[in-house]
Amino acid sequence: MQNDRYDVIIVGGGAAGVNAAIQAGRSGARALLVEKNGRLGGVTVNSGINYPGLFHAWGKQIIRGTGWELVERTVRESGGTLPDFSQVPARHFAHQIGVDMMIYPALCDELIVDAGTEILHHTMAAAATRNGDGWRLTVCTKEGLRELEAKVLIDCTGDANLVSMAGFKLRDPGASQPATLSCFASGYDLDTLDMDAVNVAFCEAVERGEVKASDGGWRIDQPSISHWLRSRGQNGNHIEATPDARTSAGRSAMEIEGRRAIYRVYSFLRRQPGFEKLRIDWVSPEVGIRETVTIEGEETVTLEDFRTSRIYPEAICYAYYPIDLHGMRSYDWQTPALPKGALATIPRGALIPRGSRNLLAAGRCFSSDRLANSALRVQVPCMAMGQAAGALAALAVQHRTTINDLAIDLLTDHLREHDAIIPPDLG
Repeated sequence: MQNDRYDVIIVGGGAAGVNAAIQAGRSGARALLVEKNGRLGGVTVNSGINYPGLFHAWGKQIIRGTGWELVERTVRESGGTLPDFSQVPARHFAHQIGVDMMIYPALCDELIVDAGTEILHHTMAAAATRNGDGWRLTVCTKEGLRELEAKVLIDCTGDANLVSMAGFKLRDPGASQPATLSCFASGYDLDTLDMDAVNVAFCEAVERGEVKASDGGWRIDQPSISHWLRSRGQNGNHIEATPDARTSAGRSAMEIEGRRAIYRVYSFLRRQPGFEKLRIDWVSPEVGIRETVTIEGEETVTLEDFRTSRIYPEAICYAYYPIDLHGMRSYDWQTPALPKGALATIPRGALIPRGSRNLLAAGRCFSSDRLANSALRVQVPCMAMGQAAGALAALAVQHRTTINDLAIDLLTDHLREHDAIIPPDLG
């Protein structure tokens, strides 16, 4: 990497950041993607949640563009098959698309590099300050601090780290949903297990304090290890969120507890009949975080907006997923049903911190209330937000204006040219 000055710098290489980086480059911007890990893909690969739904809702494709290109190509190159999208499924997860966790990050690299965007791994943001009409970004590399300049910054950290560094307001829900540390377990045969006996032994182990109820499932008032066993540890536990889950200290505590949870389950199961050959073949490098903070944006997407399918005048994408607010106990969960056909739209203003200029936040920290965010935080809507943010940033630079003032038709027409679906259009 030779440059210190860029049109666009994106921080965070997950679902939003990857697609922002692809689109910014394809739209002609000199762009840089900064990522703290050694590979791209975010939660999809680093937290093992490799089913990033949903591109389809109510029998129609509602999100396409760069995210669909990545996922569809991953499935094709891995020899997989896509679900049958022609029928509305009884349960939403029937339209989830599994992606190969080796091929997917490799394609993220390929599409970003081919777009002309630079990638800087093993790097985190340290400070973001105004620099005239643009921004000065201090990053911490393995060699030390480095100063970069950008006309537009895109915060794709998921935790609004850049927005916070820049001094803009955040919304703290006051309590965060539990996280999950995924793994993949093998060496046992579900067909020959006495699941009832294993669950009885698990409950007894919970009573003795050898394991926690949340180590083996999602509801501590209904202790069971069936879910963990059937999923082979993938998205199988709940790790209670710390109050400061968006900080390094808070995240560290959750990572440590996540590994302890898997070790406790492993130690318990090895003492049970049928688990003599149990192995934990893989543990996700990171805990999957469902919720921390959101930005206070120029617009805020609410549950009522979602329920009524409000189409914002400056909508940049559709989004859909069932309301899914996780809790540690059954009564903590909130999963209110949506009306048939309900779709959310996300406006440009939900990506702009209130009062800011040339700063965007794309991904799960976009401006939204808690229940709307519980649905729209998932990976595919974040992909759509990322693509829109990358295009918006690049076009604002090209037209010598700000992301706030760019004519919305320039953005939406450009996104359509790049295969995105823009409300009120439908695929």
